[in-house]
Amino acid sequence: MIAFELAVQDAHGLHVATRLRVDRVELCSALALGGVTPSFGLLDAAVSTPGAPPMHVLVRPRPGDFGYAPDELAIIVRDVRHAVAAGAAGVVVGGVRDGQVDTDLVERVIDAAGGASVTFHRAFDLLADPEKAIETLLGLGVRRILTAGGPTTVGDSLPGLAHLVAVAGGRLEVMAGGGVRADLIEPLVRLGVPAVHASAKHTVPDAAALTLGTAAQGESGRETTDEHEVERIHAALRAAGARP
Repeated sequence: MIAFELAVQDAHGLHVATRLRVDRVELCSALALGGVTPSFGLLDAAVSTPGAPPMHVLVRPRPGDFGYAPDELAIIVRDVRHAVAAGAAGVVVGGVRDGQVDTDLVERVIDAAGGASVTFHRAFDLLADPEKAIETLLGLGVRRILTAGGPTTVGDSLPGLAHLVAVAGGRLEVMAGGGVRADLIEPLVRLGVPAVHASAKHTVPDAAALTLGTAAQGESGRETTDEHEVERIHAALRAAGARP
């Protein structure tokens, strides 16, 4: 069976993930910016929702690159501790230093997570030597990587993704993410990924005339989980023989 992880950024997404029984949730905020650390309130709501999937909390203190200053790293460690103490099953992090895995960041996160699962997110796709990075992350105790197989999207990088699955050899989970849609599930199943990650979101029109923030220029709504797309991904997984 291939695991299905859903990226969720609001209460509606939590309800969809629970009702449609995805295998786990990556909990975050601001998916339009690539995702940042969710609020304590959203995390509390997520872990207290009856029947909710395991919560894996994205810990990313800001948008932008993945080279973190010491004070930012201290915030990441604090957020990891808070997430695990609140009941998260795991955390999702990433750090890059000179084109390589930021081993100091990962070591400190592993320690702060106290045995909870640690995923290295799509910062992986910026690393100069992905094969070496897999060995480094294995040695540090990371349980999975989130990757498109390249710096763009899954649909553009299927050969690279297949290569990473082969290199990992089941020693850590290679989770395909970055533009995953229902129509891509069948080729992903064929190349042998053990998990897929999707945001499955759509835009809800917003009648408000107030523009807030520079990132909102030209926008006419907000993004949230598209229940129908989640259902389509489930159906595609079943059709490909990856789900009962």
